[in-house]
Amino acid sequence: MARHPVLASTFAALAATLSLSAAAQSTDALEVAAQQAAQARDYGRAAQLMRQAFEMDHTNPGLLAGAAGYDALGGDSGKALAGLGQAIDAGYLDADGTAADNAFASLRGDARFQALLAQLRQKHELESKLYDSDALASPYTEHLSEDEKVAGLSKFWSEVKYNFVYVDTLKAIDWDRLYLEYLPKVRATRSTAEYYKVLMELCARLKDGHTNVYPGAELRNTTMAKPLLSAHLVEGRVLVRKVFDPALQAQGIVPGTEVLEVDGQPVKEYATRELAPYASASTPQDLERRIYTYSFLSGPVDVAPRVRFRTAAGKTFETTLRRVTLDAYNKAVPDTPPFTFKTLPGNVAHVALNSFGDDRAADAFLAAFDQIAASSALVIDLRNNGGGSSNVAFRILATLAAKPFQTSPWETRDYRPSYRAWQHTMPNYGEPAATWPVDAAHQYRKPVAVLTASATYSAAEDFSVAFDAMGRGLIVGEPTGGSTGMPLFLRLPGGGIARICTKADTYPDGRKWVGKGIQPALKVAPTVTDVQKGRDTVLEAAVAALRKQI
Repeated sequence: MARHPVLASTFAALAATLSLSAAAQSTDALEVAAQQAAQARDYGRAAQLMRQAFEMDHTNPGLLAGAAGYDALGGDSGKALAGLGQAIDAGYLDADGTAADNAFASLRGDARFQALLAQLRQKHELESKLYDSDALASPYTEHLSEDEKVAGLSKFWSEVKYNFVYVDTLKAIDWDRLYLEYLPKVRATRSTAEYYKVLMELCARLKDGHTNVYPGAELRNTTMAKPLLSAHLVEGRVLVRKVFDPALQAQGIVPGTEVLEVDGQPVKEYATRELAPYASASTPQDLERRIYTYSFLSGPVDVAPRVRFRTAAGKTFETTLRRVTLDAYNKAVPDTPPFTFKTLPGNVAHVALNSFGDDRAADAFLAAFDQIAASSALVIDLRNNGGGSSNVAFRILATLAAKPFQTSPWETRDYRPSYRAWQHTMPNYGEPAATWPVDAAHQYRKPVAVLTASATYSAAEDFSVAFDAMGRGLIVGEPTGGSTGMPLFLRLPGGGIARICTKADTYPDGRKWVGKGIQPALKVAPTVTDVQKGRDTVLEAAVAALRKQI
């Protein structure tokens, strides 16, 4: 999702530093070079490169803040404090990010650093009065006033109108007309919970997985509660995939059990009527994942759905499923590590990269690299990776590349009020594909396959795009979810938030994949029989394809 983190975090050391070639003079290349220098603990060099990048792009004061972070990591507190002050003077506003960033950990007890944070917060609060004022970010209450409801709708409508990157969508659905249609709907809501359902329904009309409305924690816990199981649509049938409650297993609800009805409705009618209208999704496969997995059987915590099941042997039975709060659900679901590694028969390495939310996946991959490199072929499994930072993904891809590889070109809105007054068109602002350097210290040159599914999303799709474009190996499995971008977050009345997709990415050659998904070269999907027998057909197909190359 986010390709250009503003501040440095502490990275695992690499064996060698990266020397910046004369040809690599873009700010992207300088940022990547700075990150690589920091990985080698050459923080002075990293800071120098970030300041050099700022000299090329004075519109991005975050580059100066990044340089200050590297100086702090290098122990030069004076230069770090001076650099952060320069960043603030240049327009840097991220107070919370700076306070939390571990790059500045050594300065947190320094009164001068705290004074700079106070200055940052003051500037941020002033800026917020224009774009995200506290006046339209009231805390949760069971019943919002009508004025707050209308103001929240108006804020979301206007922010989408001026920031949502897919302008053709706004024209096609006539966003202003929808605003008028939804004004009486929000006025008619009888609670804050109803109000947020209406906002979610409006948001879903944009058909974008990176544009969402989320109620506050109070409502998410009570109105989006779930039974302790998960499901998935397989060959047009809804199957239980995981069960997190022994009591449910004792009733015969196990992986492979089919869901037939919910509260007397055929399961697909239930999902289409009760869930789909409120799900923001970029593709049909993304929508299926959201309504049959992420939000399936969700609802008020004090209401228990009556569900009819069918076992693998054909026996049907009906039971009531108790919902638990989202907090309780998340505690019951085992944590999925961001990185797992095992060696399959035939000396094929299977690496699951389950999240790019932080550096742990890349750090663990590099830590295990010698073991991975001893394999005859490599499967990289992204089927459960919902994204994070694509820079984490590119650190791993750099070990597979024989030469610097391209990431994604991108565009964003370039709104200029005077152009409207002059009746000029307003083309998007865009940047070409950045080039990411190889990791010369870690090189895997044997056959590779990448596994994808509809849950492969955002930064995991950025990984898939770059892998596909470099022609390094096969993508095997199902089309990805088809959504990436840099979301703009804003607060809403009643404790909720919204996010709006502001960036459109493509393949390096300009091919569009958002709204379609990245298509695997070898399409393989699990069958009902596979799920019921616990068989991983997709992984088997990838291994078979790799063995032909070994």
